[in-house]
Amino acid sequence: MNRLCWRMAVVLTAVFILSGMLAGCGGTKRLKDGFYTAEMSEFSHGWQEYLIIQVKDNRIVAAEFNARNESGFIKAWDNAYMKNMMAQAGTYPNEYTRAYVQQLLDGQADTQVDVVTGASHSGQNFEKLAAAVLMQAVAGNAATAVVE
Repeated sequence: MNRLCWRMAVVLTAVFILSGMLAGCGGTKRLKDGFYTAEMSEFSHGWQEYLIIQVKDNRIVAAEFNARNESGFIKAWDNAYMKNMMAQAGTYPNEYTRAYVQQLLDGQADTQVDVVTGASHSGQNFEKLAAAVLMQAVAGNAATAVVE
């Protein structure tokens, strides 16, 4: 199986398993308290996106979605990037990252988001990261999940 098909199969399998776990099939699978992290395996245009969630009492109570460059600088702190992106795309990292996080907090186990115009690639990555980080939370695995 070629690499792309294999990746798609892994993501779809993970989403299928996760949806069954979190949909309440018998109510036996719960999110374990703790902090869980997932990050993209590659940098895209100089940035590596990541998602961190905090779980308490089977609920996501806090989350951070952002990107960092190779030196660790956070994308949402880059004012020049913000101004350029706002002019070109009509949104910027502080806006769309908060929108995606709020959708996760509102939907809890729902990893699908309404994509923010101008930040659709980040929206797709967010969905992958959310699925991975929720799998970590179900397993109670605090290791950082790496997403292709």
